[in-house]
Amino acid sequence: MVLWEKYKGSYLSYLLMYNFYYLAFALFSVLISIYLLDKGFLPSEVSLVVSSSFFTSMLGQPAIGVLSDNFGNKIVNTILFALAGIGGIYFMFANSLVELLIGYSFVMTLINGTNPSMEKIATLSKFKYGSIRIWGTLGFASGSQLSGLIYDKIAPEMVYVAFVLSIFLSIIGVLGTEEDEATLNRIKNSKNKTRSNTSALSLFKNKPLIIYILIAGIFYGATSIGNIYIAPMLENEGIRVSLVSTILSVAVLIEMPIVFFSHKFMDKIANKKLLFIAFIAVVIQTFIYWLNLWTPSIVLATLLFKHPPGMLFVMINLKVVNTLVDEDYQITALALIQTFRNLSSIIFQNLSGQILNFTTYQNLYLLVFIILLLGLIIVSFYQIPSGNDKKTFS
Repeated sequence: MVLWEKYKGSYLSYLLMYNFYYLAFALFSVLISIYLLDKGFLPSEVSLVVSSSFFTSMLGQPAIGVLSDNFGNKIVNTILFALAGIGGIYFMFANSLVELLIGYSFVMTLINGTNPSMEKIATLSKFKYGSIRIWGTLGFASGSQLSGLIYDKIAPEMVYVAFVLSIFLSIIGVLGTEEDEATLNRIKNSKNKTRSNTSALSLFKNKPLIIYILIAGIFYGATSIGNIYIAPMLENEGIRVSLVSTILSVAVLIEMPIVFFSHKFMDKIANKKLLFIAFIAVVIQTFIYWLNLWTPSIVLATLLFKHPPGMLFVMINLKVVNTLVDEDYQITALALIQTFRNLSSIIFQNLSGQILNFTTYQNLYLLVFIILLLGLIIVSFYQIPSGNDKKTFS
């Protein structure tokens, strides 16, 4: 009991929660396209499975956001992680397209649904956001590498055994986390100074937030294709699965400086400039994929641009929501962003699957490139406060 009291609120609890949550996330999702293609399914069927998970996540996200706002992140995340573990066991034994669709959708709904509250937990701790979130980066990198090794050296199904074990360890971490009193008091004092009679419904009247949700939908929808089809694209270039997983693992590690030093720059660079940086990075990435230049250049683009822009966008979400939304409804707002992310991903995934049924990865990435340019144009006209006064990451 004494040991548990020392553990509660400790850095170790956040390490376990973040590291094994993202390790589990990577184990379950990184090689899903290769897993299904190796089972003999068509690209359109792979996209159906993945897009179905986005659809169920879209339906479940608002409810999970409201539950987290009302009952607390810790208890909601613990229950949902436990259910995700059960879903992982089911998915391991699934064989038909319908069974795989149900299992993947169930688990990813829970994993995606808890993501906004996971990020919020990090901002409410006594530790710097970057020092906690960096364990998520390391966890995802480890999961990407481990999934390839298990897939090649043991058996594809054993990847999901590792997923269940990782989720269990993340639950132990969640149970040990505690919100920092000083941080909560600072937020409370800030709210008392600016409190207004608002409700969750007021989010739909918040025009800057609505425009941001559209921008986020374009970004996430376009990058969701990369997350699913980069692995088979690299395999199509003649790279074996275990080496593909190594490339994806190293790609995750590239985002570490962004995470670790987030407190140095996130509160100093305006929201709009951060959006420009994220979009330009993925525009360059998809441009290289479209041209299908020398294979090493494709690998380099994957290493440099697969994860850092996405990680930056995670932090932009937190900063923008903290800039535009009252504290009482920030988890709900983050859930709305995640919901629209899922909706756009459904559209992009089904479109990409149909395209790959009759044409090449290069033509697919040409379309993604054009859509990202459209998003960049919208960002250029977007008016939003800098948000640097909120000190979200300091």
